[in-house]
Amino acid sequence: MIPRRYLPSLPSLLALEALDRLGTASAAATELALTQGAISKQLQVLEGQLGVALILREGNRLILTQAAREFVAEARKALKIMTDASLALRANPRGGTLNLAILPAFGMRWLAPRLAGFARAHPEVTVNLSTRLRPFDFAQSPFDAAIHYGRQDWPGAAYLKLMDESILAVGTPALVPQPLARAEAVLDLPLMQLESRSGDWARWLATQGAARPRPPAMLFDQYATMTQAAIHGLGLALLPTFLIEEDLAAGRLVPAFGGPIPAHAYWLVWPEARPERAPLTSFRRWLAAEAAQETTA
Repeated sequence: MIPRRYLPSLPSLLALEALDRLGTASAAATELALTQGAISKQLQVLEGQLGVALILREGNRLILTQAAREFVAEARKALKIMTDASLALRANPRGGTLNLAILPAFGMRWLAPRLAGFARAHPEVTVNLSTRLRPFDFAQSPFDAAIHYGRQDWPGAAYLKLMDESILAVGTPALVPQPLARAEAVLDLPLMQLESRSGDWARWLATQGAARPRPPAMLFDQYATMTQAAIHGLGLALLPTFLIEEDLAAGRLVPAFGGPIPAHAYWLVWPEARPERAPLTSFRRWLAAEAAQETTA
């Protein structure tokens, strides 16, 4: 339990934060619908509570000390957490908000079509989705869990395997009118790859028994953009098969050489040391069942 004597009053804290952000007491007073005198009074209250001088008074100007600026920077994080908690409560008064970081392609093609089933099974949980392309520190983020691709290398995370991925070298029928005679022939054509998977073509060549140094390739930050570029004939792309099933069936894309090769896996990850909230437990169990059906399908 945190002793209450260490907790500053919220009106005083808001006055200090506004003064730091806006620069003048008059601007802070306008934003908070107070008088300048009331702002000054709140700051005096805060100094009394903390036992530390926070303000330098130069005539009518109020200037934060360096210690006060450092304090505000930390206090602002706490205010952001309180604001997010209030928004989550308003969005779902019964409780049960889950903040999930997703990878865009996997979120769009694999997760999103299934989320309606979770909503029907757990109407008490509101799932908020945001895109994050790389691992982050859960302790410094609002997320309860994330979708991760690759190895089990997310520090401090627990894992639930969702799906293995296989990738296929593809291009348009105009670019590849017939399958290439040898794997090395891809090096004679323009290549495309993700920024986050810049070694994919070298790994693909090695898998085909044609090890080469990492070849140059156009870089994309998302699969959706690279898929469209491949469909419009910009070059060959290594794409997950689950993303291009319709494009292969429709003939918009064709295999360039060989069949799919195994890549890494997709995982649900969540902070191992943080107590697990009920919405995450419900989501994790539901997702485990969905992944099991995917494996047996």
